[in-house]
Amino acid sequence: MTMRAWRVADWGAPDSIALETTSIPTPGPGEVMVKVRYAALNFFDALMIAGKYQVKPPRPFTPGCEIAGEVVAVGEGVDLPLASRVCGQPDWGGFADYCVMPVAALRAVPNEVDLKAAACVPVIYPTAHVALRRRAGLQAGETLLVTAAAGGVGVAAVQLGKAWGAKVIALAGGPEKCQVALDNGADHAFDYAADADWVEPVRALTDGRGVDVIYDPVGGDIFNTALKVIAFEGRAVIIGFAGGEIQKVAANRLLLKNASAVGAIWGGYLARDPAYAVTVVDDCFAMMARKEIAPAIFNVYPMAALPEALTALDSRKTWGKLLIDMAA
Repeated sequence: MTMRAWRVADWGAPDSIALETTSIPTPGPGEVMVKVRYAALNFFDALMIAGKYQVKPPRPFTPGCEIAGEVVAVGEGVDLPLASRVCGQPDWGGFADYCVMPVAALRAVPNEVDLKAAACVPVIYPTAHVALRRRAGLQAGETLLVTAAAGGVGVAAVQLGKAWGAKVIALAGGPEKCQVALDNGADHAFDYAADADWVEPVRALTDGRGVDVIYDPVGGDIFNTALKVIAFEGRAVIIGFAGGEIQKVAANRLLLKNASAVGAIWGGYLARDPAYAVTVVDDCFAMMARKEIAPAIFNVYPMAALPEALTALDSRKTWGKLLIDMAA
């Protein structure tokens, strides 16, 4: 039996990948084969295709690290009913009709959540959950500053912060993205592409006190500027450096405010503390079922348009999540 799969033969741009017909994989011990219904895109997909990500699969390989679908086959030792609705974060292989992955990397999708929404869960919501709850210790009544607040992990942080009772200030590039942040729960939004002088307005919104938590997936100058408005005993959480420049921490600002800067990478818990990882994803689904959070989806592309979708994501002109519909 065969299936369609996007394949990377050599490192390159999104338009260098090829849609091929290949053999359907077979699940081994402890593995599950999922019929992929939706696959979600992430910034690191393009990095992996280009050979610039920390994970470099043996070529040729199928990219794609966030999926939702149904179980169609299981390997030895797996007790999971066929047709179970699941989502998961495979190391790669998601941009295909079928994907084989360890059963431990899958989570059941509640009946209240459709598969399109479920495909948005495995990466962005646990990332924001771990960063805000475990690493930053965000409390109700505190003020949260989110950079790149209209991106996938940014929207997730805005929604979770608001659901947990924080006052949320969003930074985004352009009026459309600021509106996306506001539509998803931000109390205030500033366009840092048009107005670099957002420090004083943020100070004013906090009565000069500053923000309790900074959530930053951007890096570079944005992070350093945000440290100017960190509150006494504030916490800055580093999620990534999508802007291309790794954060350089101005330690004097931390010292003067008794503040701290910490990292937060969701994938680290999947291997080191799988029981905790399960509780995080389950909590995200419970909040989604209660309609406290909901994915912001920019567009759903047909499978044949994957290179176009990856190029759009890399352009930084999109917001929220981009999905591939395998049946379209």
